[in-house]
Amino acid sequence: MSKIEGERAFLAVRIAVATVSDTRTFENDTSGDTLAARIQAAGHIIADRQIVKDDADVIEVLLKRWIADESIDVVITTGGTGLTGRDVTPEAFARVAEKDIPGFGELFRWISYQKIKTSTIQSRAMAVLANGTYLFALPGSTGACRDAWDDILVHQLDARTRPCNMVELMPRLKEHLG
Repeated sequence: MSKIEGERAFLAVRIAVATVSDTRTFENDTSGDTLAARIQAAGHIIADRQIVKDDADVIEVLLKRWIADESIDVVITTGGTGLTGRDVTPEAFARVAEKDIPGFGELFRWISYQKIKTSTIQSRAMAVLANGTYLFALPGSTGACRDAWDDILVHQLDARTRPCNMVELMPRLKEHLG
């Protein structure tokens, strides 16, 4: 079981948040607000926050900009992970991915199953690594964002989490680039 150990220092991570939606605005973006509040409450930094349309090309451009930005460590998107014709976030992630992180989606769906049962199979929540940046695609529901943050990301993005966490890997994520 993961646990926080006090002998390690907390390291604030710089996180960009994007809501993928044709209908949401900053006035009604409850999922983005939920993520931003939790990120800041955990001591991390909101590096940028955007709302983008359900368009794989538009999402890809934003992802490429963020993964090229050295001041962004993590990207979290909410929305566009379902099965409808407009749900294209995983396709945009696939265009920029260097490595898949399948355990994230598997664990998210297991956690989600505890609450919404078999409806979780409709989620294509996922994570990838690109240019040393972690990218997480979450469903658009506020509950799903809470579950992903509270049960997975708050722990894996905390350098004090044992036995291991994703923050401690950050200095080595670009080793293959020489």
